[in-house]
Order: sequence, then C-alpha cells, then structure tokens
Amino acid sequence: MSDRHLAHWPPQVPRHLEVPATHLYANVERAAQRHPDKPYFIFYDTPLSYGQFHVETERLAGYLQQVCGVGKGDRVLLYMQNSPQYALAYYAILRADAVVVPVNPMNLTDELRHYVSDAQATTIFVPQDLFHHVQPLLNEGLHEAPDSEGLRHAIVATYSDYLTEPTDLRVPAFVSEARRTFTDTGAVAWMDALATNLSPGPMTAGPDDMAVMPYTSGTTGHPKGCVHTHRSVMYNTIARHVWLKSTPDTVMLAVLPFFHVTGMQNALNGAICLGATAILIPRWDRDVALQCIGRYKVTAAQLISTMVVDMLSHPNLDQFDLSSLESVGGGGAAMPEAIGNKLKTLVGADYIEGYGMSETMAATHINPTQRPMRQCLGIPIFDVDARVVDPGTFAELPAGEIGEIIVHGPQVMREYWRAPDANRDSFIELDGKRFLRTGDLAYADEHGYFFMVDRLKRMINASGFKVWPAEVEAMLYHHPAIQEACVIAAQDPRRGETVKAVVVLKPDHVGTVTEQDIAEWSHDHMATYKCPRIVSIVDHLPKSASGKIQWRELQDRERVQPSAPQH
Repeated sequence: MSDRHLAHWPPQVPRHLEVPATHLYANVERAAQRHPDKPYFIFYDTPLSYGQFHVETERLAGYLQQVCGVGKGDRVLLYMQNSPQYALAYYAILRADAVVVPVNPMNLTDELRHYVSDAQATTIFVPQDLFHHVQPLLNEGLHEAPDSEGLRHAIVATYSDYLTEPTDLRVPAFVSEARRTFTDTGAVAWMDALATNLSPGPMTAGPDDMAVMPYTSGTTGHPKGCVHTHRSVMYNTIARHVWLKSTPDTVMLAVLPFFHVTGMQNALNGAICLGATAILIPRWDRDVALQCIGRYKVTAAQLISTMVVDMLSHPNLDQFDLSSLESVGGGGAAMPEAIGNKLKTLVGADYIEGYGMSETMAATHINPTQRPMRQCLGIPIFDVDARVVDPGTFAELPAGEIGEIIVHGPQVMREYWRAPDANRDSFIELDGKRFLRTGDLAYADEHGYFFMVDRLKRMINASGFKVWPAEVEAMLYHHPAIQEACVIAAQDPRRGETVKAVVVLKPDHVGTVTEQDIAEWSHDHMATYKCPRIVSIVDHLPKSASGKIQWRELQDRERVQPSAPQH
C-alpha cells in the first residue's frame, strides 16, 4: 500500500490505534460508573441516564437467558426504529453473550422469514407497530414439528413507554401511541419482561467471539450475515471518535438508523464508549432535527447528503440556531458541491465524507478534518491497508488508474455467515494479509485520497440505502404474472438513484396485468426502499448466447435514455 496519504494525516492523531480487548458490554459498565446520572439519550426531551440504562440492560439480559433460553453465541433479531429500546435491546443481547442481528424495520414478513431461518433465531425484539409483520412467523410450524427451530419469543416494545417528559417537538403517531395488548403465545410486553427483574449469569464471551451480525445482500438473491466480533466492532467504535477528536462533552444527533453500521457505530456505540450524549430521532424530520440542534447545542451530526439537502432548504432556516455544530459528516452518497459550500458558509464546518460497508463495521476511509476533499471517500484510517488493484490480477495500480478497492484491517468481518462460496469469492491473500474485495471501483490520487467511480457488483444507492438487484429480482419472481425480471438503477433527482424493474409477463397475463399492478404488489411484499419506482413491461429481455439476462445492456440503455418517474 502506498503511504502518500500520510502527508495529510490529521494532526495530533496517532497512526496506530490500541483498543481494549474486551467485551463490548464493558463500555456500558464503565459509562454507568463514570456518568451514572448523565443522559445517554434524550428522546423527545425525555432523558435516559447511563445508570438507568445499565440497570435495564441487565434485567433484559436476565430475561433473555432465563425465559427465552438465549445462550452464548445465539442470534437475536433486533427489528426496530431508533429508540431507547433499540439501544437497551442491543446491549441486553450482548450482555447475554448473544449476537445482535439488526434488521431494517422497513422489511416485511416475507423478508423477515429469511433472517429468522438463516440466523437460526428464536427470539426477536419488535415494536408494537411492526408486530403484525412478526405474528405469522411466531411459532410457525410448531404444531407440525414441536421440536423444530423457528421464532418462539417476541419482546414487544411500546416507544411511548420512554416518553415521560412533556415536549413541544412533533412526535410521530407510531412513537406516541399507547401500549397495546398482545395475547400471542411467546409474545411479551417490554415492560413485563423488565418487571421480572431477572439477573443474567456472568459474561463469558471474549473479544474474538461473535457480537453483531448485520446482513448485506450483494450479487446473490438473499442477504448474507456479516460476522463481527467484539474486537472488530470495538475497533471502529473507537476509531471514528479518535479521528474526529470527539470527547465526553460531544453532543450527537442520532438520526441515522441504528440497524445500519454507520448509525450504529456513531451514536449508539460511539456515544456510550465516550460517555457522551445523543439526541435521538427515530426518523428524519428536519424541523425536529433543527429544533434539537439548537435546544441541546448539538456539536456533531452524522447525516447522509439527502438529509443535509433537506435541512438546508428549510424556508425558515435562519430562525434556527446551528452555531453549536462543529462536525457534520456521513457517507453512502457523495455530497453535492453546492450544498457542501452552503453548509460551510452557514456553520463553518466542512462535510466530512467517509467510506465503509457492513463487512467492515462502518469506516475504512475518512477524510482528514484539516484537508477534506469533496465527493471523496477519504484516506485509509488507522491500521487499514487499502489498495486499488486490477480486479483480474490483483496487482496494485498507480495513482489515477481505476481498479477495485480491497481492504485489510482490524474492523473487517470474520466471514459471511454460513456462506462458504461467498467467502471464497470475497477474500484474497496478498503479502501475507487477508483482504476483502469490496466490489467498488475507484482510483487513488497522487495524495492518496480515494475517489469512487463505479461498482463491480450490481448495486443501487437510493438515498443512502443499498438495494441489491438480485434480491429484488428474487422477490419479483414470486409474482404470479412475471416470467422474467431484471432490476437496474434509474436516475432520480431526489434519491440519486431509484429502482427500475424491466419485466416479461407470462403469456396468459399479457394485457391483464399492468405496470402499476406490479408496483403495488411490490409495496405489499418488500421494504419500501427496495420497491421498483419504475416498472417497464417488455416482450423480451436481452440475453447472452448462454441464455443469461444481459442486465448491463439494459443499464446502459437507461443511462442513454433515462426513464420518467412513474410514482
């Protein structure tokens, strides 16, 4: 790896990072000892202190072990929006020596079924507004096969249980609604689980045991679990805050979703490691975000570019106090230069872009704070060996030449869960090191900064959400009228890219099924961000001599003649 980037290393930041070789839950114990009365989160003006957080995670861990039968290394699904309960459930799972499996709350029943089956999970944390997606899976097949695996326990949270202080902030209905009652076998209300007041056994997991398993898709039809250990999660929990020189006095805006590694590592894990305070918003709401920045003197905000665009376009922006902001950054999609300039003029801070993936538990690259580049991935951070290589020979390429990014570092996952073929395809050995192939095409300039160009893998970036065409295609083939399907990216002025499905109908459905019918069916069967916003019914799809659908030809046509949005 070239060391050109070292000339621009942030001042007073070490080149190498030493992190504690401990269980992640040690961060909770330390924060509760040091700052028992300090708010970890503030949720619509209601604080949750580190001391209370410690007590409640212990109780929930006891419930997981003694009632749900969760043991060391067992996978537990966490299917919620950002909330105090999300953080409590996350660390209760870890305290029970189990493995957190974060699931996007936009996923529906058909998608959840794969997570339950693949992760071999028997327990799920779910909010009451999403419980109807879990209900069909709870105790599924139990009567036919009493000893079968499957979902057997659901701890059902009511977000309003943690709204105890009056607020003038706009609270969404799904957050403010009163507690419902569920009588399904295996379902228990969050507060009832807490009230059992059970204590967990001693922690036995070590730094190299499994801790968190986020799922990612890629070129196959089903998402794959990325196996992260306490050590790999701890590394990036600490790395970002050392890079940005965060302190316990940092006040974070926690609006990026915790199920995604960027939000998880920044405000969920990062705040507790620092003993800082995070202002918690379950879904993006620019008015609430702007009010909270002024009210709580937020110093650090992780925001994707579309959030910044939305925030800075507020018609009454001058009525909000943003003077406390010292650090604004994110990743997933490049920041438009005009918006970056407007942000810098307004708050005096550059937007700091970074680069990472689920496989690396967030960042492997971040822009140096003293010399950030626009629309740039940044430079490799502590202990990361990142190279741009020829995708065929893996020979490192000189500055300016486009190749695939490969990364080696302490934050790289151990493996894909139960996916030996994917592991063989995704890891290579070079110079005695194990590198992850990212599938991203980029170049490094003469200063060692990395710039994204394209992707080797088929992936659509819709408002920062990664959409894998193969997964959407696999879902579309369940439609009774679809004979063939190909999913590609279409340009979208607001989302950057959006999902387009090009489909061939079965002969007996031609003329009776419309593009709108397919779009509506998709909304009923897959997460909203994956749904095709554009559907095109065609007579045939282009194919190779071997019969393989030529998706790239369709993608090239779309670039030349873009589709008009349909809905």
